Amino acid sequence: MSAGAGKSARHDGPFQKNDVVTMDIVGLTHEGEGVGRSDGFTLFVHGALPGEKVRAKVMKLKKQYGYARMEELLAPSGDRVEPPCEIYKECGGCQLQHLDYEAQLAWKRQHVVDNLTRIGKLNNITVHPTIGMDEPWKYRNKASVPVGHASVRSGGADRVEEGGADGLIAGFYARGSHRIIDMDDCLIQHEHNDEVIRVVKGIARELRVTPYDEESGTGVLRHIMARTGVVTGEIMVVLVTNGKRLPRQPEWIEHIRKALPAVKSIVQNVNERSTNVIFGDETKVLWGSEVIYDELDGIRFAISARSFYQVNPAQTVALYRKAVEYAALSGTEKVIDAYCGIGTISLFLARQAGEVYGVEIVPEAIEDAKRNAQLNGIENASFEAGPAEVVIPRWRDEGIEADVIVVDPPRKGCDPALLDTILDISPERVVYVSCNPSTLARDLRVLEDGGYRTVEVQPVDMFPHTVHVECVVGICRVDT
Repeated sequence: MSAGAGKSARHDGPFQKNDVVTMDIVGLTHEGEGVGRSDGFTLFVHGALPGEKVRAKVMKLKKQYGYARMEELLAPSGDRVEPPCEIYKECGGCQLQHLDYEAQLAWKRQHVVDNLTRIGKLNNITVHPTIGMDEPWKYRNKASVPVGHASVRSGGADRVEEGGADGLIAGFYARGSHRIIDMDDCLIQHEHNDEVIRVVKGIARELRVTPYDEESGTGVLRHIMARTGVVTGEIMVVLVTNGKRLPRQPEWIEHIRKALPAVKSIVQNVNERSTNVIFGDETKVLWGSEVIYDELDGIRFAISARSFYQVNPAQTVALYRKAVEYAALSGTEKVIDAYCGIGTISLFLARQAGEVYGVEIVPEAIEDAKRNAQLNGIENASFEAGPAEVVIPRWRDEGIEADVIVVDPPRKGCDPALLDTILDISPERVVYVSCNPSTLARDLRVLEDGGYRTVEVQPVDMFPHTVHVECVVGICRVDT
């Protein structure tokens, strides 16, 4: 099947770099790359879909696999669609716009099943069809985009255009790089976020504020963040700067307020470090409120610049309702919410539980959670800052015996010490909310080995047109 030479000394496959290969695509990776096999060797092909036949050029080889660029689509999948986004082929923000939405939902369910089986050795688990969106566009309530210089091609290489603020651009990174694709409209962003990005770019150019340059560490404006309260319509604008001084600050405030009447908060975050992390440690309000407000299922939330708040409000409600369902609350239970953040799941649970105790390692998030409970008149939820694996055992010593523990960890999954704590506390039920099927499968294996049974898994499509999938899992103690 190869058009090229025999084995290379640098890997175990039958190809060399620049060979052109005809092959069938048999699957998708967790990053959305097509998986092709030819002569028993695996090649990953960007933009290819399962069921397709392609001609692809080998670009990079490892010992047991390689990467190829699709040269020709010989037989397209019936699930292939034309991506509606003009910059989709360049932008790294979405990975699955070329796959029909119903097929995306099916793939995400199968992705969860495959991880449970392969990593967790969990077979015959009930994994429900993925809950999707009726309108899977314009769903994100937060945009964070890097700011930089426009670049032009010169002799096959990128170079920065001269002219300071005149060359300022902002948008998402190109796939697999830190090259910014300038963007004015994003099909998965709320219209208000698009407007903020356009307005702030225009103001920065007008005020001659220089964009940040990663290589030299110079320039002022690093990132623009927009947050929208979808229910309330309130807008927050966050300017991340490379230093404490924001040139022409009064004019910034005047221009933003004039162009964006719905803005309630203008915030500056200072990040002087050489890092890919967006935020620095110092955040200050330039104008307006420290927070904006939004609602989820009738519960009101105050959202600060650095609050963790799910980006897809419609699907968040579906996710959290399912978490409450799996908690099987009768109104008397004591529930512990580990990784509680600003209290979103806690307050959903509090409407049907006896008492809810939230724990989170970030003190600022705990203060937000307390404020949100007070904002909604919820008196049966309390919160404490600290490591869950330290706080929860102390709560037990103080007489707080949890009937249900809910966890919603970051992508790396639960801390092993927390899993040990859960097994030691031994609640009747555990509800696991996950944004990473592989770490979910790993942690479920630990719980299963410790005397729990995975009852059912509900995938939820929080991020349409991307490879990400959220899950909520109902888990019960074997002897219950």
